[in-house]
Amino acid sequence: MFSHILIAHDLRDTADLALCRAAQLARQHNARLTLLHVLDPGLSGPQQDQAQQSLDSSLTRYAPPGSELRLCSGKPSEAVLQQLQALECDLLVLGAHHQRHDFFSGTSLDRIARQCPVPLLLVARNDFQPYQRALAAIDFSLCACSALGQAYRLLPSSAGLHALHVFEADKGTPQQVEAQLQIQQALIDQLLEDESRNLPSDGPSLSHEVIQGGILRCLQEQLKARRSELLVLGSHGRSALSQALLGSLAQHFLHRAPCDIFVVR
Repeated sequence: MFSHILIAHDLRDTADLALCRAAQLARQHNARLTLLHVLDPGLSGPQQDQAQQSLDSSLTRYAPPGSELRLCSGKPSEAVLQQLQALECDLLVLGAHHQRHDFFSGTSLDRIARQCPVPLLLVARNDFQPYQRALAAIDFSLCACSALGQAYRLLPSSAGLHALHVFEADKGTPQQVEAQLQIQQALIDQLLEDESRNLPSDGPSLSHEVIQGGILRCLQEQLKARRSELLVLGSHGRSALSQALLGSLAQHFLHRAPCDIFVVR
């Protein structure tokens, strides 16, 4: 369960989409919701007043009663990270952008994702019903397992969470590759069995599989085939292999989000 959600709003339409998702999750988890806007220092006084009126309107229209608006100044990424800690939030929500601009995209988004101390949800979909279909990239890193557990707690009990391990085979004969695949399957089976013991019994249904291929292509194909609404990723692993896979994956999907993206350090 999440108790305090921070939605960082930059006055773009996609930020209202993110606010609607944050509001849905706040209601689902009975959580506090704070809307944060980092003021552009180049705005005049009247322009800042207009920005606050627009934010007040969005908060009134979309957010649960009792939600708070907070304005601050500074570099967007630094301000967001500071407010996360000051308010003791446990989930950050941002809107996805398909064009580069100065606020919550580009290097600011990378910096937030890299340093965010809590799970980050990037909202790309215009759909605010509770999530029903989620896909999690899983490997043997603690980070990937943590992301799986956090997603399990994020989702409603009616949802399905599918953990996918992509096996990229070393060179060898077909028989050797098949043997490697069987070993990977057995290890993932045991991993998911162990992880399931630490999860609440009343959460979403949890399934898993191991497939062979390139991880980026396989994830893209599985997202489409399963009509996934949420992709779950660990942003950093404990080994060079994990960092190479999940670190680069998180960066790729944050900038090319085909669905909502849930990233956990």
